Amino acid sequence: MKVEPGDLAGLLILTPQVFADERGFFLESFNHRRFAEAVGREVFFVQDNHSESARQVLRGLHLQEGTGKLVRVTAGEIFDVAVDLRPDSPTFGHWSSLELSAANHRQVWLPEGLAHGFLALSERVEVHYKVTAYYDPARELTLKWDDPTIGVAWPLPRGLSPILSAKDKLGLPWAEAVRRAP
Repeated sequence: MKVEPGDLAGLLILTPQVFADERGFFLESFNHRRFAEAVGREVFFVQDNHSESARQVLRGLHLQEGTGKLVRVTAGEIFDVAVDLRPDSPTFGHWSSLELSAANHRQVWLPEGLAHGFLALSERVEVHYKVTAYYDPARELTLKWDDPTIGVAWPLPRGLSPILSAKDKLGLPWAEAVRRAP
């Protein structure tokens, strides 16, 4: 597994070794020991989530207190975004993006304190992610996806708006999210 630091403190980009031939491919998508070595500490996942989205669906930006995520795409391609809401982080207030796809097999580790979201770039996308805490709406925060203070450069075609859930339409502006963030 190749491990690269991301643009935000603690964010890691993981690329597994892929064994491919005329039959297809094989890869190890998760190995507890190797992951702990990459992250530098023991991490225990308690739940796996799997979502499907159509092109132009934007999910996020979501944060749950005390929850880390390991994200990968099993079908299609996404523009994946993380925003640092940790006040004592050297990258506080910054955002980072990368493309994750079924073809590139990359995964991203988002430590606790990073909000996460993505935009579906292909007709159909399946995103699979492991989390370190059970879902708890009382500890959840949704950051406004297009807050100008953050300024995420979402790759939306000119004049088109993303498809959002009701919850994501009500995301908090940066200043309010920072006050409420853990």
